[in-house]
Amino acid sequence: MDYEQTLGFLFSQLPAYHRIGKAAYKNNLSNSIALDEYFGNPHRNFSTIHVAGTNGKGSVSHMIASILHEAGYKTGLYTSPHLKDFRERIKINGVMIPENRVVEFVKEHKGIIESLKPSFFEMTVAMAFNFFKEESVDVAVIEVGLGGRLDSTNIITPVLSVITNIGHDHMDLLGDTLGKVASEKAGIIKRNIPVIIGETHPETKDIFIAKATETDSYIHFADESFSCGLDESDSHSGRRNYRITDSVTNKCFTGETPLGGDYQVKNLIAVFSAIKNLKGVFNISDKNISDGIRNVVENTGLQGRWQILGHNPLTICDTGHNKEGLEFVIDQLLRIEKRRLHIIIGFVNDKDLKSVLPLFPAAASYYFTKASIPRALNEAGLKSEAAHYGLYGECYKDVKTALESARLNASASDVIFIGGSTFIVAEVL
Repeated sequence: MDYEQTLGFLFSQLPAYHRIGKAAYKNNLSNSIALDEYFGNPHRNFSTIHVAGTNGKGSVSHMIASILHEAGYKTGLYTSPHLKDFRERIKINGVMIPENRVVEFVKEHKGIIESLKPSFFEMTVAMAFNFFKEESVDVAVIEVGLGGRLDSTNIITPVLSVITNIGHDHMDLLGDTLGKVASEKAGIIKRNIPVIIGETHPETKDIFIAKATETDSYIHFADESFSCGLDESDSHSGRRNYRITDSVTNKCFTGETPLGGDYQVKNLIAVFSAIKNLKGVFNISDKNISDGIRNVVENTGLQGRWQILGHNPLTICDTGHNKEGLEFVIDQLLRIEKRRLHIIIGFVNDKDLKSVLPLFPAAASYYFTKASIPRALNEAGLKSEAAHYGLYGECYKDVKTALESARLNASASDVIFIGGSTFIVAEVL
């Protein structure tokens, strides 16, 4: 099999959450443990940092990995889902796993894959850990896929756990209250392993404290000692200057980030708190931190976070897809000086539209579309639902057609935004 045939085999044989949703979710770690034992517990050969959260865990994972890379460590990075290429999920120092290594992995271990029938995510985690071991990484930043307690990545014992925040997403799987969601994400807290909580919330704080007490783990709420400010974004580059203040040491830290979204305030606070803790394990200088954040896109290939795709008209995409994330994105969109706003949106079919559609402005032209995955919500159904909230526009069979139409309709002083789903953004990158 070549690379494309290998991916075809994996997608046809293994249930993938990003394609079919809830049916692919496993409520135990038995397959992950079995695969880990089969490969000889590869994650025990390198240090790990575990990152969970409803929003921001991807940005935080990439920034931490970039900082460690700048500090001279051979750094693995495991994230999900991918935007354009499956191999984005598994990187070392920003370089994706080679195609031939993916092919070889499946070819050599096809027997265990066919007999165990793991989920796509379970198999991918095993591939990542095995690859990191074979390439002798010093450290790997591991992003949780969904939840925490039952996530396939939760077989590791990291040097640090990070939980960015708790929000209203995947509540059909993780629980119907923020407290229940927090309990699932608190499952990554390990005995005697410190944990950083990025955002303090009255409904979840005591849950994290109770879990940390149970496991004798040091716990720190990042936003209780760090504050962050961002200057107004440069609409042409998307780059912004930040100022972080540590109230404990009274130290201020300034720098530049290519991640121009307002929501990065929260992520930067979590990153600085995490790095402050990691300085006890790794040799990290202030310059490493500054360079790692400034160069995160170049170092790790991070895409889709308030990403500027073009000018005249200004064209922006963002992967924010739940209530908390979209609130930041839409508020920032509305602050941009423009003549008209064009919004290309699509969602997955299990999205709670009642929580997100009211956030969008009525004073915009809408282009309702769908991504080319089985989970995609039909564009006609989305148009019908959107009308209940005063959002009007036309339907388009795919993202490419929607973007072409928006560009034809927009003047140079307009703004085009593409979002609603990671998979919508993936198709314009």
